[in-house]
Amino acid sequence: MLKTFAFSLVVGTSTAVAAAFAQTATDVAAQTPHSAYVQDGRGVIVRSGSGLCWRTSYWTPADAVLGCDGDLAPPVVSPIAPPIVSSAPKTAAPIAPAPVRCDFVMTLESDQTFSFNSANLSTAAKRRIDTELRGKLAACAAIDSIVVTGYTDRLGPDAYNQKLSVKRAETIAAYLKNAGVTAPIDRRGMGNAQAVKACAGIAAGKKLIECLAPNRRVVIEVYGASR
Repeated sequence: MLKTFAFSLVVGTSTAVAAAFAQTATDVAAQTPHSAYVQDGRGVIVRSGSGLCWRTSYWTPADAVLGCDGDLAPPVVSPIAPPIVSSAPKTAAPIAPAPVRCDFVMTLESDQTFSFNSANLSTAAKRRIDTELRGKLAACAAIDSIVVTGYTDRLGPDAYNQKLSVKRAETIAAYLKNAGVTAPIDRRGMGNAQAVKACAGIAAGKKLIECLAPNRRVVIEVYGASR
């Protein structure tokens, strides 16, 4: 009987020492001054028989501590360890380069375009359109729009000049359409809004007509995308 009791005492003592060693090896100090875990008199978080830390009823994920929740050190296995998330930086999507524009402006000036008081397109103007303008249009991948603006001199009433400037713009637009241009064409008339001020002191006649010739013009603005 005495031997049996002594054997039980030795085994119990060994077991208690092993348990105390295991408990000490996994001790986690409770946070101060407040902790959402149950703690013993040493300020160490109490564990269950399976090694889990005891939480209080007001515990939230924000109260998690290392050794009880999250990434746990051996030999305690975390029952709620978060999944591993890659920290590799995300590759930004490549930014497409802005399309190259094919915008340009051509001006058909003076008597090269129209005779005085006329909306009939001159041979010289047609030649420039057929060679220079159409060549530039062909260099564009696509034409979004074309704006044709007509101008006149300041002789005669404003209403007359306005009407004549519109006719000149329409003449150019019609010639472009007949030449196969399919882009939308906006026609505008500016009348004598930009008559040359330097001609103000010249009396009506041939010299005044020659002086005002630069204001008898048509401006062609092209907007499109380059190849």
